[in-house]
Amino acid sequence: MPEFIGKTVIVTGGAKGIGQAICEAFVREGADVLCADRDDAAGKALFARVGVRYHHADVSDAAGCRSVVDAAVAAFGGVDVLCNNVGIQPTSSYLPAHELPEEMWDRIVDVNLKSYFLMTKYCIPEMKKRGGGVIVNTASVQGLQSMKGVSAYAASKGGVLSLTRQLALEYAQDNIRVLAVNPGTIDTPMVQEALDAIGGDQEAALRQMASVHPMGRIGKPSEIADVVMFLASPKASFMTGEYVCVDGGMMAIGAWA
Repeated sequence: MPEFIGKTVIVTGGAKGIGQAICEAFVREGADVLCADRDDAAGKALFARVGVRYHHADVSDAAGCRSVVDAAVAAFGGVDVLCNNVGIQPTSSYLPAHELPEEMWDRIVDVNLKSYFLMTKYCIPEMKKRGGGVIVNTASVQGLQSMKGVSAYAASKGGVLSLTRQLALEYAQDNIRVLAVNPGTIDTPMVQEALDAIGGDQEAALRQMASVHPMGRIGKPSEIADVVMFLASPKASFMTGEYVCVDGGMMAIGAWA
């Protein structure tokens, strides 16, 4: 029997890449899924393909986040699982910190970190009404180690991991578990954008990305979704405040950058 029948799931940044795979996985397991995104074409295509409800929203501000939760409650009656997945890393942001425009820093942190706080803020009351829930945050290996040129992204992902631990303590008594996944390099539109920005021999660049991982390849969105599904399920019922690296062994190296 599907594992999430009767459960309502919100996935931010759910129209493409990892978010799309998470949405599809929850649908297969019987959940009612609301995808929040700004890519209307991708969101509508996801709805047509698997029946995920699409809601256009910019979750970097309170009004957008509140509208997402309101839409889920109106459509499905509540919220059981929140997947804070949205994330951006514009190719124009790959700069030394002293050259990064303040506006770019603010945009990345607002989307990648502030939205996780705001979505949690508005979902928690709905989860309490249901007697509990699960929040799974998409962080990154760059929240643990980093590289040059990604000050805002690294700060946002480190913040997600710290926020995950804090929220887990805050809401354990309410039967709300809070966890995170740290993807390595995953075959997503974000990675393709980075390859396009690099230019030149993209196949060679992709091989270089893959070589950083001991398993010798980059990951698939479905491989992140599988772990998210486990963390959100009763199989992980005694897990909270923890993260899981899904990175082909990258963090085991200790100095991947």
